[in-house]
Amino acid sequence: MTASGDDDCVDRGSQLLAGAYALNTPDDHVSYYRDFAEHYDKVFADGLGYVYPAAIAAKLAMQPLSDGPILDIGCGTGLVAAEIRRVIPDAVLDGIDISPEMLEASRSKGLYRSLLQADLTGDFTHVPKNYGVIVSAGTFTHGHLGPQPLVELLSHCAPAAFAVIGINSQHFAAHGFADVVAELEQAGKISRSHIDEVPIYDGRDAEHSGDTAFILSFRVQ
Repeated sequence: MTASGDDDCVDRGSQLLAGAYALNTPDDHVSYYRDFAEHYDKVFADGLGYVYPAAIAAKLAMQPLSDGPILDIGCGTGLVAAEIRRVIPDAVLDGIDISPEMLEASRSKGLYRSLLQADLTGDFTHVPKNYGVIVSAGTFTHGHLGPQPLVELLSHCAPAAFAVIGINSQHFAAHGFADVVAELEQAGKISRSHIDEVPIYDGRDAEHSGDTAFILSFRVQ
């Protein structure tokens, strides 16, 4: 690809990201990702140098894990699952996402044991329970999920399950994640949490070179 082609891919990736950040309702998400799914890996992830999923997998690989499958929250096209399988080849993964088209992209890669459509702002009681690990990248961010679904997802975890949840750092501050996490700790629902700040992109796009996420990790009590 030429330099101008690289620049065009970065520009298109930034446009897709801006559109995703501007979403409001579950219907908006389903509609937007209907088209976004086709371009997500090549134009967005490759175009912007999306290194966030690798950071989630690296954090997960550093921890002793409980028995039980891994639930990938907002799994998209399976980028987190692909990185987890690089470091934990025998991982058993299930994925949930609101977009049928994103789920279909994941399904084509053969990374997951099962995939389910779920709106995490609504009723997701059909999602199985007793997961040994929950992970997420790119779902707790602008235009997407606040902290409440994370609280409700704890009931889908087995005792001592490990969580590695990426949250856009600006979104974390704007939506009171720190207060919610502190309440969960005080209530004895999770262990003392740990936060690592990581880059979301590799720096090739100046506009987003400083974008970071907090990787929130804890054990479910």
